Amino acid sequence: MGNKRLTVREIAKLADVSVATVSRVSRGTGQVSQETRERVLRIIEEYGYRPSQMGRSLAEQRHGMVAIVFPGLAGPYFSELTQGFESQAMEAGTGVHILVTHHRDDADDSVLDMASRVDGIAIHGDTVRTETLRRIAAEVPVVVLAGRPMDGVPAVRADNSTIGELTRHLLVDHGYRRLAFVGSPDGSPDVTDRWEAFQAAHKQARVPAPRNPVRLGLQQSDGVRAAGELLDGRRPPRAVVCANDETALGMLIGALGRGLSVPGDVAITGFDDVPMASLVQPRLTTVRQPIRELGATTARLLISGLGNRGAVMDAVLATEPVFRESCGCPRT
Repeated sequence: MGNKRLTVREIAKLADVSVATVSRVSRGTGQVSQETRERVLRIIEEYGYRPSQMGRSLAEQRHGMVAIVFPGLAGPYFSELTQGFESQAMEAGTGVHILVTHHRDDADDSVLDMASRVDGIAIHGDTVRTETLRRIAAEVPVVVLAGRPMDGVPAVRADNSTIGELTRHLLVDHGYRRLAFVGSPDGSPDVTDRWEAFQAAHKQARVPAPRNPVRLGLQQSDGVRAAGELLDGRRPPRAVVCANDETALGMLIGALGRGLSVPGDVAITGFDDVPMASLVQPRLTTVRQPIRELGATTARLLISGLGNRGAVMDAVLATEPVFRESCGCPRT
């Protein structure tokens, strides 16, 4: 057969075994008799065979790929999620497709098409319609990332209620009043949870909460816009709770650009604890969530559960408040 690289089918033919047997022997898994294993290993060594992803997929009737679907990729949050997800997939010998919908009109069709080419899909919360999610889950295993479980589809998410602890800290420990919340609960399970925790903290502290959030996105530019809406008015808030760090950093830029003191004139907090949060001045008070572990846990659950559909699981990862100078706490 010359010096060309042999395929798994050719190795199977030489060893007089099935393709599946070659796959099991090369991976060291499954039940294979000692005599057969030695014969296959001898041929593998003789011909220098190295199993390809395609060959493994053929043997196991799988694609050897999983997918992760995001609404966008801007900012450190999605970068960390992707790195965590890919690290676990690579460890399992599984390839990864990344699909970014950007909330296009054809997003659901694109994800449905992807389902026919992968062994499982992780879908970021509220990226596709509920009906589409059900259709995909009927075809391949699905895990919801940063969302809630539904109809037998498991989910992996962070504990967003910790933003309530941070809000109580502003209301009770610092005595701030007139708090504002920046972030749109519409279309985001995470922001919805954080807005509800923000409201609940006001109720527990017996302080009236704002009726509505400032409905803006989660980019730094949205935080700059929020600064214009909130700080240029007649009664600016004493503290601003942002739905994520990117927005909070933009809010900080907007406040300092107006010559305001943070936290002297307005306190600002975020959520995520991205690296920049501890590098700006003043350093950002926030809630630390294990972003990379969210991605890794999602990948482990998806890969280990391939074929095991309908298992309800709600994996909630712990978060913790990080008190820094932007809320008025002394530097430690």
